[in-house]
Amino acid sequence: MTTAALRIRFRDAQIEMAHGAGGKASRRLVEGLIAPILMNGSGERDELFGQPLGDAAHVNLGEARVAITTDSFVVKPLRFPGGSIGELAVNGTVNDLAVSGARAEAMVVSFILEAGLATDVLEAEVRAMAEAAQKAGVRIAGGDTKVVEHGFADKMYITTSGIGRPIEGVSVSPRSVRPGDKVLLSGPIGDHGITILLARGELDLEADLRSDTRSVLPLIEALAQVVMMPDAGAPAIRWMRDPTRGGAATSLNELARDCGLGILLAEDKIPVRDEVRGACELLGLDPLHIANEGQFLAVIAPEFADAALAALHRTPGGEGAVLIGDVSAEPAGTVIVTTLYGGSRVIDMLVGDPLPRIC
Repeated sequence: MTTAALRIRFRDAQIEMAHGAGGKASRRLVEGLIAPILMNGSGERDELFGQPLGDAAHVNLGEARVAITTDSFVVKPLRFPGGSIGELAVNGTVNDLAVSGARAEAMVVSFILEAGLATDVLEAEVRAMAEAAQKAGVRIAGGDTKVVEHGFADKMYITTSGIGRPIEGVSVSPRSVRPGDKVLLSGPIGDHGITILLARGELDLEADLRSDTRSVLPLIEALAQVVMMPDAGAPAIRWMRDPTRGGAATSLNELARDCGLGILLAEDKIPVRDEVRGACELLGLDPLHIANEGQFLAVIAPEFADAALAALHRTPGGEGAVLIGDVSAEPAGTVIVTTLYGGSRVIDMLVGDPLPRIC
């Protein structure tokens, strides 16, 4: 099929900030313009990757199967309570592979630096990357560096690409999700996005809050032990995603659309710190739309839900894991939240860009 023959559905006249926010505008850009051209149509895409678009792809290279991912990081400010752009770049890549069911083995890194950047700032981020990589058990194997004129890169951008080895016994896909499955969340949501907003000084609010940036691989490896139990028939872990840009709401809406089922959440079971809730109320935001960098969502077969939760609670960093909802046949393709007062509301995918430059 020629490029001219492909059906291009993207009709926006120009690219806006919302196209990079991870919500509806981002998906419209990727699925309506980029994927049809670069991946030569959805039929061939499905044959190559065997699953809807996600944060990482699993491909066959001869007899070997590997997972690959790439991401760019443009956070502002470069350093913030709990982390920095260098640490974030490593953890984000490791996590994208982990939620696809793969253990990161190697990464390559590209820096785009603005002329005039202080050398000690760059050194601090390189050291932060090295420390995060060592902690995550991933090797940084190479990369590239470019410098652009002053005023054209906001100090520093980082792009990372990672390759991973599939975790034995783990195979996740929206197509595996079934009615009755349980929705698991690894911990409190919204910490990262609100921390970045506070670090910019754009909100007159004092809060003792830190980004949740970390590798979630140890937690997912703990879940893998549940999957590999001798009496496990069908995969216990159906689907996983780290809810970064667009937050948990966007990730779950993508799941609902891809699997054609409904996601029913209980608001009183979703962990949100008081500082995050207060900032969201002040700004009119929903914590479910706020970015995270160290949490993940998973859909678990109901017969393994308690064992999965117990496995996380035994793992350092997984003590806050909770079951927050269920998968249902209806309403198809929709995420519904039961409120604290017994009502319900539809949670849609993020539309605009309430917190730019958060990752």
